[in-house]
Amino acid sequence: MKPTATRRRVGAAGIVIALLLAVAAVVLGVWRPWTPMPSTAPLGAASDGDLGTSAVIAPAPLVLPEHPTVLVFGDSWTYGSAASDPTLGYAYLLGDLLGGETIVNGVRGSGYLKPGIDGPTFGERIAALDPSLAPDLVIIQGSINDRAQGVAGYREAVNAAWDALATTYPEATVVVLGPAPHELPVGAATARIDTDLSELAAARGWWYVSPVAQDWITAQNYLDVIDVEVGRKHPSTEGHRYLAEKVAAALDELRVAPATEAGGSETTPDE
Repeated sequence: MKPTATRRRVGAAGIVIALLLAVAAVVLGVWRPWTPMPSTAPLGAASDGDLGTSAVIAPAPLVLPEHPTVLVFGDSWTYGSAASDPTLGYAYLLGDLLGGETIVNGVRGSGYLKPGIDGPTFGERIAALDPSLAPDLVIIQGSINDRAQGVAGYREAVNAAWDALATTYPEATVVVLGPAPHELPVGAATARIDTDLSELAAARGWWYVSPVAQDWITAQNYLDVIDVEVGRKHPSTEGHRYLAEKVAAALDELRVAPATEAGGSETTPDE
């Protein structure tokens, strides 16, 4: 073979290779297979791939009218379980302490994943709320009832319920009241729930109050707050009064100093 022909063939091969490389560069520039797919998480909520490092949005200042209407939504603690009369529960007492009116929606045993004794899950209950209530403030309490349900689907259920709540009452301020310990030491599953709710609330710019992190119930006051006998580790009548005062004080603090906290706890199946 003549040297000139060899050089020509080598040159042609080089041109082909260069063209293939150029085409590959263009394809990769558009496709970028190493780039994650766009997130479909709700606006302002934590994505599944970043559960432990949710972005924090500073909550808007807590501003309430002189005589607010407050929807208190939650589980058996909100229902008033173990008080001598359910209407002596913390959620009912809170209205007077705030100089307004509370609308109480508590279902024993209910959680984001777990249906309750007297009603379904949080998400289904929120879907059934009356939009015409138009509360100034929504306090969504708990729930530690999901501690036996595990991690799978929990944050998705919380986000879906909270999306529905925000859609139903777009003008209301939302405060998330985390789980409170029914027994000490605080259980790991409830600690996880408290952390999850805290991070998801922070991602939306919602206020979060953690009775666990703020030590509302300690070894020193436990028996004064919790009825360990007939009440099956729910707040006693005196305990509900104490909780109402703590919630009212926490709301006063939120008017002046933004903070998002997390902690941990545990409870009975019909909390």
